[in-house]
Amino acid sequence: MNTVYLLALGANFGFALASQAYTHFSRKVSSAWMSFAKTLGAFFLFFAFILLFGEFHTISNSSIGLFFLSGLLGLGAGDWFLLKAYALMGPGRTLMLYAFQPIFIGVIAYYLLGQQTGPHNIWAILFFLFCLFTFSLEAFKKKGHWEIKGILLALTAIFFDGIGVLITRYAFDQNPSVSSFEGNFYRCVGAILFFSTWTLVRSIGLKKNFLSQDKKSKFLLMGAVFLGTFLSLALYLQAIKMANLASLSGIAITSTIFANLFECIIEKKWPSKYLLVAFLFFLMGMNLLVFE
Repeated sequence: MNTVYLLALGANFGFALASQAYTHFSRKVSSAWMSFAKTLGAFFLFFAFILLFGEFHTISNSSIGLFFLSGLLGLGAGDWFLLKAYALMGPGRTLMLYAFQPIFIGVIAYYLLGQQTGPHNIWAILFFLFCLFTFSLEAFKKKGHWEIKGILLALTAIFFDGIGVLITRYAFDQNPSVSSFEGNFYRCVGAILFFSTWTLVRSIGLKKNFLSQDKKSKFLLMGAVFLGTFLSLALYLQAIKMANLASLSGIAITSTIFANLFECIIEKKWPSKYLLVAFLFFLMGMNLLVFE
């Protein structure tokens, strides 16, 4: 398998596993707190790694600004919406909706970066819409209402994350010597600016909520930050530097499989019939999108 896709596969595995912890703390404390905590933890990890094993390359202020903007949109706003969706629907169902991202990124990358993609496939979109309907039907049967809020949160997260990916790739194209660790460091600064501005309006309680956790929860949190934010971001941004963006986003299917598997194991229950049907629609859409 191509090295680029091995990097993306490792990133998806780590993120899917850490997503279980992100969901736990988003429900226990808040999505904003979890997002801010993992971003701040990753910031220090990237900074320490660069000082110990790498170096900061000289880049223009405009390029730094692009990384900042990417982090503000993708790691800041995007991750907050993502974790809100996790808390409502769970990581497995939320990540399944990322099937829409290859379409979005493929179209934008074609016009902005000149990367070639396959023709727009209406059948793939229809299968993804069937997937959305199945999730909504499941929520209606269980809760008496359609899961509109969770789906909109997930799609908004996808939008911001996709914009962040495109801006990041453009910044890397302008600065090929910059490592993925440097890019992530600057992106974390952008996300920290997002949440720091948030605290001016509404308190997140970053320190208070961390200190209130027991030792086991603190260990779980730090492990999730290392695996799901530091390591997975480093691997994924390295893949972004090298790969065709539309093809790379297509491998998101693996994060969906991993997340649903981990969710079933942790919750000790078999997947529902609605989840299986939705997953079937998801696989059919991805097959059309990636392999046709």
